[in-house]
Amino acid sequence: MQLTFPVTGMTCAACVRRVEKALLGVAGVTEASVNLATNSARVEWDEGEAGARQIVSAVEDAGYGVDVDRVEADVEGIFCASCVQKIEKSLHRLPGVLEANVNLATGRISVSSVAQAVSLEDISEAAKRAGDYAVRPIKSETVRSTADERERREDESLRRDLISAAALTLLVFVGSMPMLFPFVRHVPLSIRFIVLFALTAPVMFWAGWRFFRGAWAAARHWTADMNTLVAVGTSAAFIYSSFVTFAPHLISEGPGELHVYFDTSAMIITLILLGRFLERRARGRASEAIKRLADLAPRTATVLRDGAETEVPIDDVVPGDTVLVKPGGKVPVDGVITNGTSAVDESMITGESVPVDKGPGDEVVGATIVRTGSFEFRATRTGRETTLAQIIRMVEEAQGSKAPIQRLADRVAGIFVPTVMGLAAVTFVLWLSLGPEPVLTNALLRLVAVLIIACPCAMGLATPTAIMVGTGRGAEMGVFIKGGETLETAHRLTAIVLDKTGTLTRGEMSVTDLLTAEGVDDAELLRVAAAVERNSEHPVAQAVVARARDSRVEPPAVSGFEAVPGKGVRGELDGAEVLVGTEDFLRERGAVPESESSASSVLSGAAELEAGGRTPLLVALAGRLLGGVGGADTLRP
Repeated sequence: MQLTFPVTGMTCAACVRRVEKALLGVAGVTEASVNLATNSARVEWDEGEAGARQIVSAVEDAGYGVDVDRVEADVEGIFCASCVQKIEKSLHRLPGVLEANVNLATGRISVSSVAQAVSLEDISEAAKRAGDYAVRPIKSETVRSTADERERREDESLRRDLISAAALTLLVFVGSMPMLFPFVRHVPLSIRFIVLFALTAPVMFWAGWRFFRGAWAAARHWTADMNTLVAVGTSAAFIYSSFVTFAPHLISEGPGELHVYFDTSAMIITLILLGRFLERRARGRASEAIKRLADLAPRTATVLRDGAETEVPIDDVVPGDTVLVKPGGKVPVDGVITNGTSAVDESMITGESVPVDKGPGDEVVGATIVRTGSFEFRATRTGRETTLAQIIRMVEEAQGSKAPIQRLADRVAGIFVPTVMGLAAVTFVLWLSLGPEPVLTNALLRLVAVLIIACPCAMGLATPTAIMVGTGRGAEMGVFIKGGETLETAHRLTAIVLDKTGTLTRGEMSVTDLLTAEGVDDAELLRVAAAVERNSEHPVAQAVVARARDSRVEPPAVSGFEAVPGKGVRGELDGAEVLVGTEDFLRERGAVPESESSASSVLSGAAELEAGGRTPLLVALAGRLLGGVGGADTLRP
């Protein structure tokens, strides 16, 4: 069995190693992978030996947290205690379920699970496997924690701490540098030290409290992490400076002026807060890619039920529903057309800027855009089974994946903090024993230096952050990267194979060629073509209108506009029929005479455009062929 769930409280690669060690210590767990960038863990275990409860307990015993959600729903078809037992047993088999209760009296299910591990659809499927039970949502009473809200609160807290710490640290810096700010020298030394103490204490124990809290959590489990390094290093400088301020007689340094190092503590806390703020910003930007993907899907769908059109939330659409989509709308879920025809813009999936003609029996994909015509389709995949949902899941899995080099970094990080602590202790003892006067000050400064230089632990955080940002940025640009291992091996590529449309090209149509018959200029051709095409939503039509606008050609108004799917459009301009479309469309309406040489030159030019990968449209006015327009998806810069 496999489960991916969020872990709270991790701050460095040492935390990753500790959580992984705790998970692997659970009987039956065969694989555990923890990712610091996504604050998540992925576990595989033997169902017969371990369960979600033991896994969560192992994480909590290691000093970290796991968010727990509760989902409630109504259940129909239960009549006795046997029904209750069967459903509860089936629910407990779901990965991530901690507790499942079915109330026979109220007909309600309550499931507690690891955050986001179990959905209403999962509960419904489990109930169906147990018997003929139907699960219905309770929209007003469904209880689920929201990761977005939690992230927002954490961001605000970190930003607030950083701003206040930076403001106080600036004052501490000024007060600690009389050589740079001469006016500070006029303040008596004892008063200056007390002021510096008062300014540094909030930075240490309010803005920097998260580091001390993390260090204490690690210490309670007889371990150390990056929080330990920060807490010990800054505390050493702060405590020493506090003795100099309030009990200088206890500090024996020999003759000379005593010094305080409040600025060291304050600046270290502020800089590491800045580092964490930048890390969260980078991870947040990567997460935005997934949010933008999710925003592609519409929020509601028009479903035909009992012969009436009903607008329902997209989550309420189930396989088998008949869904109606109108021009300009988005296909809400995946399905198969049962009635009607349309041109559907599938560039979101394929990159192809030219809409694809769809009819009965053709498949449609959720989040694609209906350009012309309306149709009804039968929903086949909904919720987490749609193509878009699978793409989103693939990006999430890629962002949470580990590169091989990261596994090495995690192993090193597991012994990194104890090694640093040991080196710092040895450094302190050597300087205390062999160093020059003032011995204690010099030894303390070297101790702090060793601890603080190691604090950010970039080797443990850089790789997962790079993978997360890289895969997220790729998703924004339409490049889906399978995972960290793919990125790590990319440097060995010797050839790259790309398809053209939407990859090497812009993904939108533009006019590339104008073919004019004898006696017709470009402006006249664009004027007539744009007059009728500005009523169409087809990408080639929009390209023609844009070319006319760029050429400062003002198209006149037409009446009687009609679009013929897959062929072209028509309208009336000053009583004369205007036709824009394929050669067959114009021939059917007698607008392509066989004898005129000007017509044959236009037709041959259109054939060449089509052979070259462009989309040709012929233009006729009052039965006379005026020329043709070539459209194409042009290369990116």
